[in-house]
Amino acid sequence: MAAKAEKPIRKISSREVYRNPWCSVREDTIERTIHQQAQRGIYGVMDKDPACIVIPLEQTNEGDFIWLVRQYRYTVDGTYYELPQGGWEVADVRPDELARGELAEETGLRAERMTALGNLWIAYGAMRQIHHVFLAEGLTQGETARDPEEHDMTVHRVAVSEFEAMMLDGRVMDNCTVAAWGLYRVWSDRSSALR
Repeated sequence: MAAKAEKPIRKISSREVYRNPWCSVREDTIERTIHQQAQRGIYGVMDKDPACIVIPLEQTNEGDFIWLVRQYRYTVDGTYYELPQGGWEVADVRPDELARGELAEETGLRAERMTALGNLWIAYGAMRQIHHVFLAEGLTQGETARDPEEHDMTVHRVAVSEFEAMMLDGRVMDNCTVAAWGLYRVWSDRSSALR
């Protein structure tokens, strides 16, 4: 059996410095070994419960369409288009239930089929949060049930070609949306090759 590789960073201690209903922030005292010299430092980490991102795809005779939401994002002081996404601020949640719930809450859409495409870490240089990526198909429209902070959110059905153009011209700047779409494209290409 091979020896377990030594981690390049070792946690010495940890303390929570902030908490609210959506996240907690901790400050870890760490030790790095650089050129066989131990160096201590601090690593700040935001911890968040699991989230999901949903790709609501509608394939029709007129072409392929994607459903996006558009909302103001305070941290970057801008309004952008993105895929429906979010979490319920609970650690133990079934990813498929979360995906169906977030899709319905934000867009009103219900999906006949949900396909798990994979999991992605969100901004893992500073944050610990997993994003479950789902493809939603067989869509029907229902009522939304948005959170109060989503009061300005709007829903948009756009052609896939337009959506991809939006990623290039800056209307979509959410890295999670772009990453989820990339994962879908790889999954789709591989699925097509197996048929």
